[in-house]
Parts: sequence; structure tokens; C-alpha cells
Amino acid sequence: MEPLAVNWWALVLRGAAALLFGLVALIWPPSAVAALVILFGAWALVDGILNLVAAVRESRGGRRWGSLLFEGIVSVITGLITFFLPAATVLALVMLIAAWSLITGVAEIVAAIRLRKLIRNEWLLGLSGVLSIALGVLFFLMPMTGALVIAIWIGAYALVFGALLVGLGFRLRNRTRSQDRLPDGAVVHG
Repeated sequence: MEPLAVNWWALVLRGAAALLFGLVALIWPPSAVAALVILFGAWALVDGILNLVAAVRESRGGRRWGSLLFEGIVSVITGLITFFLPAATVLALVMLIAAWSLITGVAEIVAAIRLRKLIRNEWLLGLSGVLSIALGVLFFLMPMTGALVIAIWIGAYALVFGALLVGLGFRLRNRTRSQDRLPDGAVVHG
């Protein structure tokens, strides 16, 4: 039997965790933003420490270790900044998304203008470019609101993702149980 089907309960637990996170993100978006910042900070810190350990080990073996040391230091500093200045981390993420949105919006408008040579009245791509630019401008003007919007979207995603995993887990459980009840050699088609 498939390991995924045998471990259906793990999918249900993952789905339940996603549902819980999604609900919290939708009910209280600042907590979702804080959780993402803390997780990123922890990851950067652990990654940095592991790179520093690897650099020390490489130096003892007479191998090159400078890049590992540099990466470790940058990761540790990034993790510490994230923990001590979480608002700066959120602000940086929102500004990055805002810049990306502006740049892709302009590119979409340029592509729409070029596309007009191939098809008549192409305005959908141009409109999507205008919307991308509008989002970027809004995020630049109101970055903390942008962070909350991002948290709400992640929360909505987590709810849908969690519900799908829970559904899959229970379907696998039902299939596993029905196969357990069949006589030897019988196959369930579905």
C-alpha cells in the first residue's frame, strides 16, 4: 500500500495546522505577519549557525571556507535583525513586493502595446499592468497595510490548502479501510 495512504493522518494534521493558521491570519492578520517574521528569523539564524559550523570544519580540513563563513555571518546578522527589528523586516518585504509590482506592471503595459500589433484592441494585459502598478503604489504609500493584505491572502490560501489536505487525508483513510475489508487479491478501482 502507498505510504501516503498509510499515513493519511499526517495529511489531516498538516491540513488542520494550515486551517488553524489560516483562521488566525484572517481573524487577526498582525499575528500572521509576526509568525512569518519569527519563522524567517529563526530559519536565517539556524542557517547561519550551521554555515559557521561548516566553515570551522572546512578550515580544519585545509579546504576553502571563506564563502561559508561569509554566508554564515550574513545569515546570523539577518536573523538577529529580524528578531530585534521585526517591523524593518516586514517593511523590507512589502517594499520588495511593491517594487516587483511596479516593474512587472510597466512590463505588462509595454507587452500589451506590442501585442496590439498582433490582435485588435488588446486591453486586458494593459489593464493587468495598471492594476500591478496600482498595487505597487499602494504598498509604497501604506506598507503596513500592505503587510496585513499579504497576511490575509496567505491566510485565505492556508484555509483552502488546509481544507484540501484534510479532505485528501480522509479520502485516503476511507480507501485504506475499504481495501482492508476486501478479500485477498481484490482490487478497488476509483
